Amino acid sequence: MTALHDGIAADTSISDAVDNYARQPYEYVRRELVEPDWRRFPGWREVTDAQWRDAQWQRVHCVKNVKQLRAVMGDRLAETFYEDLVADQERLATMSMLLPPQMLNTMAPDVTDSDLTKAFLSDPVRRYMMPVASDRDPLWPNHPHSSRDSLHEAEMWVVEGLTHRYPTKVLAELLSTCPQYCGHCTRMDLVGNSTPSVDKHKLSLKPVDRQDQMIDYLKRTPGVRDVVVSGGDVANVPWPQLESFLMRLLDIETVRDIRLATKALAGLPQHWLQPKVVEGMERVARTAHRRGVNLAIHTHVNHAQSVTPLVAEAARTALDVGVRDVRNQGVLMRGVNATPDDLLDLCFALQGEANILPYYFYMCDMIPNAEHWRVAVWEAQQLQHAIMGYLPGYATPRIICDVPYVGKRWVHQVTEYDRDRGISYWTKNYRTGIERRDNDALTRQYPYYDPIATLPEAGRRWWRDHSADEEA
Repeated sequence: MTALHDGIAADTSISDAVDNYARQPYEYVRRELVEPDWRRFPGWREVTDAQWRDAQWQRVHCVKNVKQLRAVMGDRLAETFYEDLVADQERLATMSMLLPPQMLNTMAPDVTDSDLTKAFLSDPVRRYMMPVASDRDPLWPNHPHSSRDSLHEAEMWVVEGLTHRYPTKVLAELLSTCPQYCGHCTRMDLVGNSTPSVDKHKLSLKPVDRQDQMIDYLKRTPGVRDVVVSGGDVANVPWPQLESFLMRLLDIETVRDIRLATKALAGLPQHWLQPKVVEGMERVARTAHRRGVNLAIHTHVNHAQSVTPLVAEAARTALDVGVRDVRNQGVLMRGVNATPDDLLDLCFALQGEANILPYYFYMCDMIPNAEHWRVAVWEAQQLQHAIMGYLPGYATPRIICDVPYVGKRWVHQVTEYDRDRGISYWTKNYRTGIERRDNDALTRQYPYYDPIATLPEAGRRWWRDHSADEEA
């Protein structure tokens, strides 16, 4: 007689049952984190462990241009790669080059042969941190509806740098620099140095005056309970200044959540391991705990290669000193992480090995020259479906479309969807600060656009004709 229990026949051997369960679309295998050997690059052969762990050494030795990249790589990259890189910097890049050694070291981590070019061109971290011209979509590098400030954050500033988009949450941009610049940066309108294709806007107020105005607004606006402290990257705010601002936030009784946004936890973990920063974080965390405020760090990791022992150490150190959570907000990008295996590999590395909670994956925003990274809404929906059931529910990231003038929406919340033309329509349940007198804000449908390369031929033809009509 054969009984069934959980789908396994009673006469099935244990080894057969294990084998049956192992045959899944994705197979989890625990992988220990590894710090790639930076000495494989000629320019870093003499760099000691102590130097590598030093935050100041990392900052001083950031790669900012082709000359510095050559000094690190020696003859391991072909001249064609440098030509490709220069062409992108001169014609297409919306962000200038800025790569800490830590970030550069996670590119092609296992390649030790003399010719690194092929591995570099296909490397997922390189693809978004150091884009080259051949990466870009040759026909549609821009979507016709792309824009420099694609989320219209500056339109919603209530004081300089303070975006009040959601009813109970604000975004505080303390500065416009980062320790590293991502090619897909959603704030490319403001953050970083100008490039030949983008003349950046500038913050005009002194930091102390900007922070004073932010604090004053929050004191006068008790409906705000959640403050995301960002920029740029808070790792570039001198620690005494950042600690002072956080303590002032903690003095406001209506503020209940504070989130520190820093990609540097992954790109420059050495910063968050400095004794002065660790000691300061402990003071802030202790104060937050005493006042019942949730203090968290939100970082930005897009591929499992970037999760190294130093990143895990930085995350665990923050948790050890009292930060409530360290969470990851990645960006979904074609050629980087837009497959179920890549997403799950990253999530298991974060959750299982570094104590970083997988939280969100945002669809790449509609900034200029980003079409080669972006995925369609239907592709994002398929990916959300594919990753369900493998991770604990609380650690299963939600894939989000940040719809202009709407905000974060789960990809399955779309109201209408024209797949042929790649236009999805979304609604919202609150007004932003610029819509207080807009009676239609809560009933209007807001459009979002798929990359044209993902459309069927009829849709691509429609956009070609539509764009020609607009230009005429």
